[in-house]
Amino acid sequence: MADILMPSLGADMTEATLLEWHVGTGDEVHRGDIIATVDTSKSAIDVESFQDGRVESLLVDPGTTIAVGTPIARLGGGDVRGVAAGHVSPLARRRARELGVDLAAVAPSRPGGVIGVADVEAQAGTPMTVPMATVPMATVPMATVPAVPVPAPEPAPGTSPPGGPALPAERPGMREAIGALMARSKREIPHYSVESTIDIEGPLRWLEQRNARVPVGERILPAALMLWAAAQAAREVPEVNGHFNGAFTPAASVHLGFAISLRESGVIAPALHDAGEQSLEELMRRLRDLTSRARSGRLRASEMSDPTMTVTMLGEQGAQVVHGIIYPPQVALVGLGTIMARPWAVDGMLTVRRVVTACLAADHRVTDGHRGSQYLAALERALHGVEQS
Repeated sequence: MADILMPSLGADMTEATLLEWHVGTGDEVHRGDIIATVDTSKSAIDVESFQDGRVESLLVDPGTTIAVGTPIARLGGGDVRGVAAGHVSPLARRRARELGVDLAAVAPSRPGGVIGVADVEAQAGTPMTVPMATVPMATVPMATVPAVPVPAPEPAPGTSPPGGPALPAERPGMREAIGALMARSKREIPHYSVESTIDIEGPLRWLEQRNARVPVGERILPAALMLWAAAQAAREVPEVNGHFNGAFTPAASVHLGFAISLRESGVIAPALHDAGEQSLEELMRRLRDLTSRARSGRLRASEMSDPTMTVTMLGEQGAQVVHGIIYPPQVALVGLGTIMARPWAVDGMLTVRRVVTACLAADHRVTDGHRGSQYLAALERALHGVEQS
């Protein structure tokens, strides 16, 4: 018998409201199955089970606001590791109804023959992609990059787009939550910052040439390249990747938080798990999926609770430098400004190159400016490394 507790979904979260259950009493669940959806000040979040078991009881009714650490359900009983082929996870059964998929035709891919959501979506042929324009794209010459359709500007929050319903206004309490967390960060963390302007003409040309050879759906945005390089640099300089809770604990993997601007205003920074071990192609696919789910309110609890460092970038917004504030208990945040074309000296000759300014905000209890500068140098090496790949 074990209780499932309301998880902490970030340093600024103390409570959440249960929106709905995805399981019922008697259902068998496996580690990673989504069992409930809760509402925080920033977004609706899917809560996963962290163990296998059978639901003995649901302890909280939908609509109830509960504190972090409060038991919400009780698991116990059967060993579900050896179930026969075709025991279907509760969320997969619900997804099958939504997509009109016959579960008898779905082949399970999980251990024990359990059918998961991914199996159902694969059977339905549902692509986990979103339009390329939903991920911020750095400024590059349009003549060298295949055109990507850009949607019309979105109406202001709370107004009605032509022929459509009113867009939601900013979530109540979001600004208060962001403000409280950032005030705590500036109050408790001794910040320092270092910055460097990096010539990325070569990496961008490599990216443009690669993208010209592949279908639109397989193209990689500069944002993914930047995130991939940030994760590689964190592997080389592990002191920027981890948590400080009285003492610094380095993380075993780079779970890269990515700051995403929400359509109704506000920002959220879910994790790209194991970003340091992903290929550029895989990281791009996961970035599309994460951005789409963040903006539609379908993030998972695990994506909100364990980022080990964060990257924020402003895409085409025009700001050349981003001086970020660290998300506690993390110890570093990387800010990447807009890619700009500037006069640049190369081999003693003046030319025009595309550059980006990278700024590292870091915790002086863990590192200093020397180590922070080493991180930025590692970031630059990672970016230029793709040219030799």
